[in-house]
Formats: sequence, structure tokens, C-alpha cells
Amino acid sequence: MRAGTGQGPEIWLRGPVTAPEADRPGPSPARATARRFSWVGLHGGAGVSTLTAVYGGHDCGRSWPAPKAPRSVLLVARTHAAGLNAVLPAVELFRRGEAPHGLDLAAVVLVADAPGRLPRPLAHRVRVIEPLVDVYRVPWVPDWRLGDLGGRPPRETEPLARLTGVLR
Repeated sequence: MRAGTGQGPEIWLRGPVTAPEADRPGPSPARATARRFSWVGLHGGAGVSTLTAVYGGHDCGRSWPAPKAPRSVLLVARTHAAGLNAVLPAVELFRRGEAPHGLDLAAVVLVADAPGRLPRPLAHRVRVIEPLVDVYRVPWVPDWRLGDLGGRPPRETEPLARLTGVLR
């Protein structure tokens, strides 16, 4: 440092000065492609067809994805007792490596079975699932019940919409 000026040393450079790496023009970054998913219902009436219509992806119904379907799986269950009881055994199949070869469990999607808050015993079951796998919650949507699947997904499902590529 030069005495008394509070400034750094003078530096003289010879030759052309290039722009710092961050300032250099270059190829524009590639736009991320949304990951593709297969929706797998853990019981009848889980909501797989509705979720596929709203968020995209492949509707597997209650079957494992066919070989040409996306290999990332979103397991779907309703938040009633039977639906929540089906989640842990399915997650365990993946944990133990017993799911069909090449599939990976991306998350569990829990679809509200009724409007309002979950009763305490069902909320407890959800809290047991959440530490084991990513869980996305879908609220009760009256329009979906009436068959109106247009429009934006509910605000509460923005994390799921980002995951599936609906929101970019």
C-alpha cells in the first residue's frame, strides 16, 4: 500500500487486458429440461389421472412404469387411513431395492381426501412418512372434483409444480 493514500499498490499491465471470466460473452446457458415422472397410485382413487392432467408426466395407474415410461416415480396416495397405510410398504420396496430395476423414487404425493385439516391420527401418519422421503401435499380442490382441471395449480402445490416443470 502507498503510504498515506489508503489505496492499494499501482499495478501496470502490458498487453491487452481480457475481461474477467464472468464478464466474457459465451454460449448462453442451456435451459433446464423438466424432469419426467411416472405417477403410480398406491390404491384405487388416489388421483393419478387428475395429477397427470394438471402436472404432466406419465399415468401408470396402479402399475409400475412400463420400460419406455419415465423411470422417476411419484407415488400417489389419498390422505385417508387406507391411503396413508399404503405409503410405507411402497417406500420400503425402494429402500430395500425390491422395486423394479431402474426405477427411482422421486417423492410421495399425498392428495387430500376431504376439505379441511387432517384428523390428528392421520396427521401423525404423515409425520411418520415425511422423514423417509420427500412428501408433496395437494389440498382439496373443489374444481377438480367437478372435472375442471384447467387453470393454475393451487398455490400450496408450487413445490410440486416446480418439480414437475409446470412452473418455470
